[in-house]
Amino acid sequence: MKSEISTQEFAMRFTSTPRGARLARRLVSLRLDEWGHPYDGRVNEAVTLISAEFAANAVRHGRVPGRDFHLRLAGGEDVVRLEVSDTLTERRAPSGEGGRGLILVEALADKWGVAPRRPGKTVWAEVRLSPATEG
Repeated sequence: MKSEISTQEFAMRFTSTPRGARLARRLVSLRLDEWGHPYDGRVNEAVTLISAEFAANAVRHGRVPGRDFHLRLAGGEDVVRLEVSDTLTERRAPSGEGGRGLILVEALADKWGVAPRRPGKTVWAEVRLSPATEG
């Protein structure tokens, strides 16, 4: 008989400002620590960096005046999933020096992508837990 899978979840809306992005990153790190993924652990560091990139992109490239961005963090037995949604429907290509952050996401996440939503889009990433190193 299969046991019921325990899932932890945190979701919140943030103002589309640099301050909102910083708060989102800090709360992701705090929540992961509370879930047993210590601040200096692989999962916490990876997901926190990914959340910083996604939140900064939501503020910088996905901002619609007067609209917040939404963050959802879910932890299961074998994966942590992060989603950041904004209300800008079209995708803006990074300009100038931008765009390097998604290279970081590619290196840290086991899977990531973009899903359309009405209105806007959701950028998501998953980081697998290593049974040997994470609780």
